[in-house]
Amino acid sequence: MSDKSRKTPDRPAADDALAGLREVEAELLNRWPENKLEPSLTRIARLMDILGHPQRSYPAIHITGTNGKTSTARMVEQLLLAFELRTGRYTSPHVESITERISLDGEPISPERFVETYRDIAPYVGMVDETQPIALSFFEVITAMAYAAFADAPVDAAVVEVGMGGSWDATNVVDAAVAVITPIALDHTDKLGTTPGEIAVEKSGIIKAGALAVVAQQPLDAAETILRRAVEVDATVAREGMEFGVLHRELAVGGQLVTLRGLGGHTYEDVFLPLHGAHQAQNAALALAAVEAFFGVGSAHGEPLNIDKVRRAFAGTTSPGRLEVVRRSPTVLLDAAHNPAGARATVEAISESFGFTRLVGVIGTSGDKDVRGVLEAFEPILAEVVVTRNSTRRAMPVDELAALAVEVFGADRVQVEPRLDDAVDAAVALAEEEGDLGGAGVLVTGSVITVGEARILLGRNRHRN
Repeated sequence: MSDKSRKTPDRPAADDALAGLREVEAELLNRWPENKLEPSLTRIARLMDILGHPQRSYPAIHITGTNGKTSTARMVEQLLLAFELRTGRYTSPHVESITERISLDGEPISPERFVETYRDIAPYVGMVDETQPIALSFFEVITAMAYAAFADAPVDAAVVEVGMGGSWDATNVVDAAVAVITPIALDHTDKLGTTPGEIAVEKSGIIKAGALAVVAQQPLDAAETILRRAVEVDATVAREGMEFGVLHRELAVGGQLVTLRGLGGHTYEDVFLPLHGAHQAQNAALALAAVEAFFGVGSAHGEPLNIDKVRRAFAGTTSPGRLEVVRRSPTVLLDAAHNPAGARATVEAISESFGFTRLVGVIGTSGDKDVRGVLEAFEPILAEVVVTRNSTRRAMPVDELAALAVEVFGADRVQVEPRLDDAVDAAVALAEEEGDLGGAGVLVTGSVITVGEARILLGRNRHRN
């Protein structure tokens, strides 16, 4: 019997599952969008109460910050899995499929389970909607789905990424014993504040009474704000560069080799990380310290984590859409940088890890970002840019993006292709002008959504995301 004939009986069920997923996604997208923030936990707290507080069924590691949250969450998850814990991971936004947002044991939940979870809580969502002046948002409902799915599994630990900010983010109904704050920079300034210190007020809101906060190196005003919050709630703080950090890193084939110092002064040597850039080594240090804190390492009797398991966990870490190579000859990279700080980290990583003689950018951004700042960060390493847009309503119109790009790059370095597939093809053609041995490449960037759509176009639709 051929492979095709063996798979045929499964196709109707798979088609039904995808149809059900599309129906549920459409219902969710009909709600208040996730980029719209109403500073209140009233609705999500009411829903959690009706559902029996599923978020209290397991310990959690809660992660906020401006950049690096998803990569750090994925590393934390891999470390917990290496120590044979059953995990739930909640991250946003998704790269390709909405199911990626809710993972169990390192794998996105199936379309069937996503639909089932939604249908299970939908009556209770309706009850809350009826009692509130504003109905539950897209993000609030999916957050409730994640917490319910984790309780139903059940998981031994949840790894939860904040959507936006912290204090008023829907995820903050969880009472996490470990809070992680990745580097804070300017993003969502219309909603969170115009300085790192103001933004830190919101983000430090995930630090709960008696918790341990694992904090990346921060701008001074942000660091002061975080420390004040810790004092207010009697939390302990572990700071990158003091209680933990990256001791050494060097380039390696396919990534980097790092030495990390964990809590209690323990050293973890020769850890291979298959991700590029100093920022990913920093994320690894945060993830390691968070998991050490979760297991009590650094306390009076805490022993270091098993080095073989730590090495295995980091070696197995992936981060789709974060300097991900999806094609060779020419090399095509996908990177979800969408604010100036993220773009600068990407530029440093590319300069360090790739020997491009000519790099062509495909850039499609959201209209509510500091687009000029992103373009200015990328300008030194991009020979030319092809500006485009993704399929969402949030995408910046191509003409507006092109006008900004011309101001930053000059008209002779800017090409306009309104369709993303045409933009990728145009960039590849420009890179190929360098010849087979020219060292040219293409970088697709500017938005998680742009990267996700490009990833599908380029055939990187994996089941493990």
